[in-house]
Amino acid sequence: MATDTIGNRIVEPSDHGRDQGHDIQAHEHDHHDAGGMKVFGFWVYLMSDLIIFGTLFATYAVLVGGTADGPTPGEIFELPFILVETFLLLFSSFTYGLAVLAMNANRLSQVKAWLVVTFLLGAAFVGMEIYEFQHLIHEGYGPDRSAFLSAFFTLVGTHGLHVTFGLIWMLVMLIQLQTKGLNDITRPRIMCLSLFWHFLDIVWICVFTFVYLMGAM
Repeated sequence: MATDTIGNRIVEPSDHGRDQGHDIQAHEHDHHDAGGMKVFGFWVYLMSDLIIFGTLFATYAVLVGGTADGPTPGEIFELPFILVETFLLLFSSFTYGLAVLAMNANRLSQVKAWLVVTFLLGAAFVGMEIYEFQHLIHEGYGPDRSAFLSAFFTLVGTHGLHVTFGLIWMLVMLIQLQTKGLNDITRPRIMCLSLFWHFLDIVWICVFTFVYLMGAM
């Protein structure tokens, strides 16, 4: 460091360059920490969501026998139809994983393409679930028919509502990717949505096994 005759510091070019490099590194480090905190915070949210679904599963287990002389699970569940729903959601989880891989490779066009495929698969899943609910209500097996059906509609409907929120989030992400591209803001959001989507996939596997398969048996 150099000084003039009255003791003031004179910033040399090399010092200025080092200061700029330090500022850039600090800026990138702050963005990395912020992204990590967002993902961590989202993990905390998923744990609270897990408690909600755990409560709904426990409620269903208690009320599944309360048919009030109405239909039993085995009489209303159509496993081939539900199996198609399941494969749609499972495959959408796979395509979202491909979107994350494309993000890591900085391939923006592939990220958007795989998100569109994931959205279409998720929308088809929600459409089939709405059709199932409509069919059951039309047959007179609505949520007001028995305790079992109330618990069934609440559990499966809550999952379907989460998938719908995920689809809306996915549309927002596609718009942001179109306008902002891949940056320190969109990358953590894609990762949070990935956690959310895979979480819903796991919950649906539990629904399919616990509600539909065991109900049909």
